[in-house]
Amino acid sequence: MRDPPLLTLLLTLAQARVAGAAGSVRLAGGLTLGGLFPVHARGAAGRACGPLKKEQGVHRLEAMLYALDRVNADPELLPGVRLGARLLDTCSRDTYALEQALSFVQALIRGRGDGDAAAVRCPGGVPPVRAAPPERVVAVVGASASSVSIMVANVLRLFAIPQISYASTAPELSDSTRYDFFSRVVPPDSYQAQAMVDIVRALGWNYVSTLASEGNYGESGVDAFVQISREAGGVCIAQSIKIPREPKPGEFNKVIRRLMETPNARGIIIFANEDDIRRVLEAARQANLTSYFLWVGSDSWGAKISPILNLEDVAVGAITILPKRASIDGFDQYFMTRSLENNRRNIWFAEFWEENFNCKLTSSGTQSDDSTRKCTGEERIGRDSAYEQEGKVQFVIDAVYAIAHALHSMHQALCPGHTGLCPAMEPTDGRTLLQYIRAVRFNGSAGTPVMFNENGDAPGRYDIFQYQVTNGSAGSGSYQAVGQWAETLRLDVEALQWSGDPREVPESQCSLPCGPGERKKMVKGVPCCWHCEACDGYRFQVDEFTCEACPGDMRPTRNHTGCRPTPVVRLSWSSPWAAPPLLLAVLGIMATTTVVATFVRHNNTPIVRASGRELSYVLLTGIFLIYTVTFLMVAEPGAAVCAARRLFLGLGTTLSYSALLTKTNRIYRIFEQGKRSVTPPPFISPTSQLVITFSFTSVQVVGVMAWMGAQPPHSVIDYEEQRTVEPEQARGVLKCDMSDLSLVGCLGYSLLLMVTCTVYAIKARGVPETFNEAKPIGFTMYTTCIIWLAFVPIFFGTAQSAEKIYIQTTTLTVSLSLSASVSLGMLYVPKTYVILFHPEQNVQKRKRSLKTTSTVVAPPKGEGTEAPK
Repeated sequence: MRDPPLLTLLLTLAQARVAGAAGSVRLAGGLTLGGLFPVHARGAAGRACGPLKKEQGVHRLEAMLYALDRVNADPELLPGVRLGARLLDTCSRDTYALEQALSFVQALIRGRGDGDAAAVRCPGGVPPVRAAPPERVVAVVGASASSVSIMVANVLRLFAIPQISYASTAPELSDSTRYDFFSRVVPPDSYQAQAMVDIVRALGWNYVSTLASEGNYGESGVDAFVQISREAGGVCIAQSIKIPREPKPGEFNKVIRRLMETPNARGIIIFANEDDIRRVLEAARQANLTSYFLWVGSDSWGAKISPILNLEDVAVGAITILPKRASIDGFDQYFMTRSLENNRRNIWFAEFWEENFNCKLTSSGTQSDDSTRKCTGEERIGRDSAYEQEGKVQFVIDAVYAIAHALHSMHQALCPGHTGLCPAMEPTDGRTLLQYIRAVRFNGSAGTPVMFNENGDAPGRYDIFQYQVTNGSAGSGSYQAVGQWAETLRLDVEALQWSGDPREVPESQCSLPCGPGERKKMVKGVPCCWHCEACDGYRFQVDEFTCEACPGDMRPTRNHTGCRPTPVVRLSWSSPWAAPPLLLAVLGIMATTTVVATFVRHNNTPIVRASGRELSYVLLTGIFLIYTVTFLMVAEPGAAVCAARRLFLGLGTTLSYSALLTKTNRIYRIFEQGKRSVTPPPFISPTSQLVITFSFTSVQVVGVMAWMGAQPPHSVIDYEEQRTVEPEQARGVLKCDMSDLSLVGCLGYSLLLMVTCTVYAIKARGVPETFNEAKPIGFTMYTTCIIWLAFVPIFFGTAQSAEKIYIQTTTLTVSLSLSASVSLGMLYVPKTYVILFHPEQNVQKRKRSLKTTSTVVAPPKGEGTEAPK
């Protein structure tokens, strides 16, 4: 029966690469464990293996040997069963590791092909000599790099050989459908990525770049970080850069240039191997960016010195993460007592000895030169060389013990009462062993529980470190523990130190936080980048993304974070704007009262009679009302005040101009009638004049009453009148419910009467001097027209002014007072002066002209046509 093609290929590779013990460490035992360790680095220039890795390679390999010694010496664990081992070097290369790992399945491949042994014939008919069968490996400890573990796991699962890694953390290995025989005593990078996201958020960073070495470890770690950060929110990735597996010259300088394309992303999440980390730091120093980047390193960086040796100034402030571990004192005692004499089982120990003590052994086959001393063999680790336990030693020991405990439980179940192996465990079934591995639970070498979930993953427990300067110099720095992560983050922010201000956490943000009263205007496609837009005008900040306008009766606070009531103002009695109108009104009322009192006291004198007593009293009443309007305009608006404003604002002017129009019209009609006949015109008697005047006035009164009936007067607060561009200057204005147009409308009828009266005054300008009031009335109307023509542009031209209420009210009241003062001054002050200070002139004209021989032709009979001169 022929071998299947796959088994034939595997057998060929196994025989070609692993035929003897020269490339492996062997320990004899009833059950053999495989081991994969990166004893050497990756080779260059086509070579498989490079320089020796003292810590990652030799320390870890010795840790497995130490653990096997402890297990075999423990009478309570696997009694009567000795564990053996076959330990191989992966040379930190996945393809080479695969070839090495084929030796683990060699026994199984040969076992399946034994049926063809009878067909083998040697020349001369000599029967073939069978070689000693290879050890049957029941489980494998390793590998280190995730890419190596993935490659090896694909082969081991074909032969149902359980595998426990001490360092592979790629999240891809948690896929139990593809890597069902893979387990690990270190947590996967998905936990590590979650811890790193929590660290970034705790530091207040929201904009970072990622840097990964090409391969499963780096790429899977970054993918997990990106995915978790996206799900958690609040962290954005500026750039995700991948370092090629075989970097070209200048590749790392290119990486730094790319990182500087997004300079605000100072935080760099780095999942990379030691060599790549070191070369990135070197490139950062060459670019003179020693203290610029804020590194957050994965467990491949951890608390190692080798990636930052002679680059400490670039690494200052770097935060690194490492699976929670402890130094195993028993291993230190074991390893520091290893020598060339007592450690012959480790075939790479001589090479380690030369590297560690910088000497040469004469048995190495090379001649010593002057620059390298000869090894004496008396050197001691820790005495003649620096020694620090490698970080994964604990996990190597735990992986060995996990397999030992699983085999012990399996032995108790399948071989009850037997000391040593029983037929049920010869050969050991890998699938059954896997079930016992996943079920183990014990306290590991560091005292922490060792267990696996359904995917073979260990629980996530990490220590968090920061590389800090200890004596003021970066060269004397050290890693300081600053926190822990076990499902939740505990970070001592106070213990962190940074370049520049040691206590102030540097920023790594696409955009700085917006200030009070500013909203975030997001950049499309980058949720952590925004522009700050001020909530200007009357808008306030509702939340970090929204500005809204304040209600109409409110204005924003000074920092635009809320709204506050808009102050309400009005023209008060104490306002400087009210002083001039009130002064004019008071003086006008006093003057009007004086004139009225004088006229009443001298009611029957010629001057009073000639002025038309009835219309004069009506006109003086109108003038008095005009002056009182000032007090109504200054008074605090209310229903009563607003009603009075509507009524009296136009009533005084209407009454005054009705009386003047009636008087002017009477003079004009008398003059025109006198040209045609001696018969006086109709309706020139005092009673008729009063009826005409009150008829004109009633139109104003009726109109105002109808307006108040349709829209009852009340006060309002107008927030638009003084809604200035600058909200701090905004004011609400307490006023009556009268618009500028309706306010002028109250005066519209009066202005119509004024214009009509002016027209008649112009027509009557040529009347004889006998009609002594025609010219004063004319001057009064001309002046009044000028006042009101000036009033209109001032009143409406200040409609947008912040001082509108003051300017318009003052303009209106002053214009009213001036127009009343003109009427009073032109028409009645001269008469009052004569009455009070020249009574000798207040007599009938005929009596003062008896000595004259001339006669005056009297106008048609009626009062007010002549007066003493």
